[in-house]
Amino acid sequence: MAKIQYGMVGGGPGSFIGDAHRRAINLDGTATLVAGCFSRTVEKSRQTGQELGIDPDRCYATYEEMAKAEAARPDGIRFVVVVTPNVSHYPVCKAFLEAGIPVACDKPLCLTVEQAEELQRLAEEKDLLFLVTYTYMGHVTAKHIRETIRSGKLGKIRTVMAEYPQGWLAHEGDWGGKQGEWRCDPEQSGGVNCLGDLGTHVENAVATMTGLKVRRLLARMDVVVPGRVLDDNDVVLVEYEGGATGVYWTSQFAIGHDNDLRVRIYGEKGSILWRQEECETVIMIDEDGTLVERHRGGGGIEPGAAAYGRLPAGHTEGWLESMGNLYRSFVRCLQAKADGTFTVDMVDFPTVADGVEGVRFVHACLESNRRGNVWVEL
Repeated sequence: MAKIQYGMVGGGPGSFIGDAHRRAINLDGTATLVAGCFSRTVEKSRQTGQELGIDPDRCYATYEEMAKAEAARPDGIRFVVVVTPNVSHYPVCKAFLEAGIPVACDKPLCLTVEQAEELQRLAEEKDLLFLVTYTYMGHVTAKHIRETIRSGKLGKIRTVMAEYPQGWLAHEGDWGGKQGEWRCDPEQSGGVNCLGDLGTHVENAVATMTGLKVRRLLARMDVVVPGRVLDDNDVVLVEYEGGATGVYWTSQFAIGHDNDLRVRIYGEKGSILWRQEECETVIMIDEDGTLVERHRGGGGIEPGAAAYGRLPAGHTEGWLESMGNLYRSFVRCLQAKADGTFTVDMVDFPTVADGVEGVRFVHACLESNRRGNVWVEL
């Protein structure tokens, strides 16, 4: 199929995540970057545009100008990628949705439940696709777990243990450079740090893999490292609809951990153990205790998940491929909408509805913590 054109807001000089999104999209060669507003500083935005080979006429000073201009062009962008700090997700996404342009936005979706619900309403009213890049759910092994549980092979889920520890913000006075500074700033991150950055990944991973929906939760959000003003260690007790329970832990001062997202799922017929940093494998344990290790690329992977594999077994796939898999589904759906073959069951990426659930989760945790670590209904 012919490449479709896309634009980007954010991702200017020094941006890790913007460059990662561009690389992930390029993996399949189905979309090309043609427009952008890469920085709040016009000079930096134009510098990035020049480096990326963007036509100067399509390198914009503001996202508002970009949304209006691209919507008016006969060859305008088919979607926009939003990779700015949390505080600007809502206004940027809203501007493009109102212009009739589909959106791919980094997580968390936005700052408040009201903002999240408005973005969902706009996307649904205008019938626009909306991807929220919970990157880890693009892993073939994560999709395999989802399909295994959907098929009933674990039976009823009884409990889930999930965690995401990091150690990059463990020391007083070390703010982690540009990437850490805005996350630790209440004005840019929305009054939450560790839970918004890592806890939303945990919430989405469990929800995606198991299909469980949180009924109520109890959260403790601690500020531990001297000098910090936002949470850097969180523990959340969870009760799901149907009776299952869970425990979530996130931390940014866990020295020795990098991006160590782990999920352990225990059902009445067996268990599943998964670790993002070893994403090529899934450990599955049967009722009799038999332990089987499934490998991405091997014959034991569910067919729907295996279809996202890019390399033969033994040639490792990782984080960029996982993000690329989300964009693969997103772009395919955009192409199908254009040619009239789209059906809802084609959507195999985290949507705006998943983003809304993440924001609701964060705000329920904030309320629980503020009220003295009490149970809060979602």
